Amino acid sequence: MCHFTYVLMASIENEIKQPRFRDSYQKVAINLLFTAGWLQGKQQEFFKTYGITVQQFNILRILRGQHPKRISGVEIKARMVDRNSDISRLLDRLLKKKVIEKHLRPGDKRATDIAITEAGLSLLSEIDKELASRERGIISLSETEAMQLSDLLDKSRG
Repeated sequence: MCHFTYVLMASIENEIKQPRFRDSYQKVAINLLFTAGWLQGKQQEFFKTYGITVQQFNILRILRGQHPKRISGVEIKARMVDRNSDISRLLDRLLKKKVIEKHLRPGDKRATDIAITEAGLSLLSEIDKELASRERGIISLSETEAMQLSDLLDKSRG
């Protein structure tokens, strides 16, 4: 006698209590939006323990990639995942936390460049210790499945 084990999946139909969709394209669009919101909620919960937001983490990650060089606020905004963020407000909050520095640009006193501080690098290092395992725990996919999904998402935007 065969015994089957069924894994209860949190289908989009069950999550939003909508049994039918117009077609598979509507279903995937709604599923992507729902999943993005779900993942953002998980990230907000995680980063809150470090006293920062998802958007602030994104800025620090961008600045670490530039380190030791400086970068303009306009360039940071262009590289952000959420480009609708109020970059000036986010930078001011990070400045108060002393994890970034603003430097006047030589020759243009109105423009500033941003750099990550040692405190910012230290904070990211602390976050890095926990973030990778947390992401693996939240995203219930194998390494191969994660790559396939990422490739499909890239293709869908293409």
